[in-house]
Amino acid sequence: MHKMGTAVAALALAAAGLTGTATTAQAENVRAQEAGCSTAWPGRDGYVRAWKDVNCGGTLLGLTQGDDINWADGWGQFQGSDNDNASSVMNSGYLGGEDVVAFYRNAGQRYQDGFGCLAPGELYADWLGDNYYYGQGSSMNDSISSHAWVYSTGCPSGSWIT
Repeated sequence: MHKMGTAVAALALAAAGLTGTATTAQAENVRAQEAGCSTAWPGRDGYVRAWKDVNCGGTLLGLTQGDDINWADGWGQFQGSDNDNASSVMNSGYLGGEDVVAFYRNAGQRYQDGFGCLAPGELYADWLGDNYYYGQGSSMNDSISSHAWVYSTGCPSGSWIT
C-alpha cells in the first residue's frame, strides 16, 4: 500500500511539473478565454498583446515589449499567420515616453495613413470591429500588419481606438 501511495504521489508531482512548464503566453491565453480582457490584464509589464478573437480570447497571437514592423514575416514575436488576424489588442506598456501602441494596416509603416492608436489608459480594445484606421476608414478587425510604440503626439484626433 505504501508503494502505491508513493507511486501516486510521484505521478502527481510529475503532472504538476508538466503543467508548470507552460509558457507565459499559454497561461495568459487560458486566463483570457475564461473571463476576457479585464481578467487578462497583467498590470503594467511593458508589453503589447494581440488575440485572434474578441475580448482577448482565442489564440494569443503574440506579446512583445518592442516594435514589430511586419507581422507576416518570420521575425519578432508576431509572425506569419498573425498578420491580418487580430480581433482584440492590449497595451500594458510602461507609462511615459513612447507609451502608445500604433497598429498599422500595412507592414513597415509608421505615422502614415492607415493606423490606430491605443493609449495606455485605455488598456485594451476588446473588439477591433468597432475601430477604424485613421486616414483609411476601414475596419481594424483582422487587418493589422504591424505595430510600433509611439508618443501620443503622433496620434491625431480620430486615430484613437477603444
